Amino acid sequence: MAKIGFIGLGNMGGPMAANLIKAGHALKVFDLSEAAVSKAVAEGATKASTVADAAKDVEFVVTVLPAGKHVLSVYDGPDGVIANARAGTLLIDSSTIEVDAARKAADLAKAKGLGSVDAPISGGVAGATAGTLTFMVGGDDGDFDRAKPVLEGMGSNIIHAGTSGAGQAAKICNNMVLGVSMIAVSEAFMLAKRLGLDAQKLFDISSKASGQCWSLTSYCPVPGPVPTSPANRDYQPGFAVDMMLKDLKLAQQAAASAGATTPMGALAESLYALYSNSGNGGMDFSAIVKMLDGDK
Repeated sequence: MAKIGFIGLGNMGGPMAANLIKAGHALKVFDLSEAAVSKAVAEGATKASTVADAAKDVEFVVTVLPAGKHVLSVYDGPDGVIANARAGTLLIDSSTIEVDAARKAADLAKAKGLGSVDAPISGGVAGATAGTLTFMVGGDDGDFDRAKPVLEGMGSNIIHAGTSGAGQAAKICNNMVLGVSMIAVSEAFMLAKRLGLDAQKLFDISSKASGQCWSLTSYCPVPGPVPTSPANRDYQPGFAVDMMLKDLKLAQQAAASAGATTPMGALAESLYALYSNSGNGGMDFSAIVKMLDGDK
């Protein structure tokens, strides 16, 4: 089992760290939240006093942070991960950040003789807790092979997407599909409502017809058809509106940089921004159906 420094114990990082401990790895954890650190320590981790401490004398450093600026800040500088990790340490960043930021982080690591992969995640808090996350991994073959046993302690689908930055590219493309499809499914249910078509009947038909998609069959945005969906617990996340908005913004930034045309992605971003700005950023992203129904 490996010695791992783990930085970032939020809604996703906390349960991910817990699963690594359950898998038998020795974790040294750091977070700005003392409560989050105390919880991890109670589960079997060792407390790191600083980022630098978390990076010392370990084989891997896992980061789960809010944005690219946080990853680069934690990686760089005399008190950062890169300056304090021993040669050969593999850095695994499971944040969702800009493709360019992921590539810059990899370049910084490799310049100091460290391995690096970007390994963003899909599956939400439920997947993080259950250890069933999907990891989309960018990096060279050797680093991917080294990272895979660690990632298997937190997820059930580990996919090598390509070179550095490819994991982030896969994540934002996937979540753009998710954001757009959730709006389309929500619009269909609201149209059905106004046409007098029962929601369960629409579900029964579309789930077996050409409208079938994950947003419908696994995460149905109206109460009833899928008992485990957030719609049946008053739209508590799950995957929050603000998290979806973040990913859609990243997709639009990447589209602009790459010269890609993504009009549906742009419209989805604008709709989620509108819903978030109405005070609903903490709701599950499927609650967008409430705005489309006129219930803000």
